[in-house]
Amino acid sequence: MSVHNQHLESLEDIKKLMNKSSRFISLSGLSGVAAGLCALVAAWICREKVISYQKAHGLGEEHLREPLVFREGYEALAKDLILIAAVTFIAAFALAFLFTYLRSRKAGVAIWGYTARRVMINVLVPMLAGGLLVWRMMQLGVYGLIAPACLLFYGLALINGSKYTLTEIRYLGYGQLILGALNLWMLGYGLYFWAAGFGLLHIIYGIVMWNKYERTSSETVTV
Repeated sequence: MSVHNQHLESLEDIKKLMNKSSRFISLSGLSGVAAGLCALVAAWICREKVISYQKAHGLGEEHLREPLVFREGYEALAKDLILIAAVTFIAAFALAFLFTYLRSRKAGVAIWGYTARRVMINVLVPMLAGGLLVWRMMQLGVYGLIAPACLLFYGLALINGSKYTLTEIRYLGYGQLILGALNLWMLGYGLYFWAAGFGLLHIIYGIVMWNKYERTSSETVTV
């Protein structure tokens, strides 16, 4: 091997080490799949609650396409849906942490190092701002804007945090922003946009990430 090639390999190794130290690369694709499945299950449960509400109040589906209009019993329904969303978030976060922990241990990378803290801070700032806005919307009874607000602020959080982790996170954030923007002009369909953003997009993202970063390493270990 020539000296020139040795230098090139050394530079490539240095580049990989620098990228590893400056970016949180332990995120597992299985985390995205698990989060997506949780969201789809939650969307189905929410849909069942909406159907029960319709039957109890003798309303057709078209009445629930008027989310800014207060109706008797709708406040309780909205709070139930928000509670389901909160439980879903906790479950998805726990599964994401589990798969990320397993991958970080396998890769020999600290799960709560300096880079991980930077990711968390950059993700939490938009999320907390969005949570404050959603809380105020609930107080005012503006339930129809909650779903698009969640998608928009979650998308911003992903894009903000992608500076310190895998680039693919940014594209997932763009997808959430697009769905949130569309939902602003299709009020009353928030549940479907919520399922598409937090469910389907996460599953697609997780499968892509697993195939790109984890499948090869798994096959190598097996061989």
